[in-house]
Amino acid sequence: MTYRASITHLTGLLCLASVIFTTSCSPIDGPVTRPRPERKLYGWNDLGGSGKVTIRISLTDQIAEIKRGSENIGWCYVATGKEGHDTRPGNYKITEKIVDKYSNAYGWIEDEFGNVTDGDAKPSDKVPPGMTYVPAPMPYWMRLTSYGIGMHGGIIPQPGEPASHGCIRIPKKFVPILFEAVNVGTPVVITNEPSNHGGSMEEIYPSQNAVNRPPGGGVDPREIARGQGTMRAESVTYRNGVPVNYR
Repeated sequence: MTYRASITHLTGLLCLASVIFTTSCSPIDGPVTRPRPERKLYGWNDLGGSGKVTIRISLTDQIAEIKRGSENIGWCYVATGKEGHDTRPGNYKITEKIVDKYSNAYGWIEDEFGNVTDGDAKPSDKVPPGMTYVPAPMPYWMRLTSYGIGMHGGIIPQPGEPASHGCIRIPKKFVPILFEAVNVGTPVVITNEPSNHGGSMEEIYPSQNAVNRPPGGGVDPREIARGQGTMRAESVTYRNGVPVNYR
């Protein structure tokens, strides 16, 4: 064997050994870590029609179920009144719709730099010098009572658990869809009975979270209707280490 042939043969053996070693140490052979599952906050499959939209909210499960006529068209987690601010069961109707509304009963106090110093303040609270009281936003407001209880967009900190001061918080990505589907006069039943929605506890993985976006942003309800649109649990926004509270 010539010198050049020997070198070529040795180089081939080294390459083969490198491939075998790399393959044996590949992550493919080790445990595969899947992303942490995240919970869906809502589902929507309204195809339109002439039926009347109705809403049923279960205080027990913290789930709202939406129907058009006799057809189930959607559901979402809600956050109703926490202890001491209980949301009352009963039969209601939407009496007012306002896209951009702020609470006249709750908010927070922040300093001149926008740092929150009191995340659960009222308009009557004394505001220290140099600080400002900020009323809590209640986007896509749908009033249910004359004493200030309604549905609106807000944080759902722990799906399935109450968290508000009495209002019904709707997931912020879903509330514009619901707002467009209802009218003044839409019936809303709030009950202590369990919900009928069996799939609300389904958990999904981020890799399954691809959705189509309509012009202007948001989620195309048609993709959700086809089972392609899934929403992940939203994160809580903190300001100076304090979560901004929504009523």
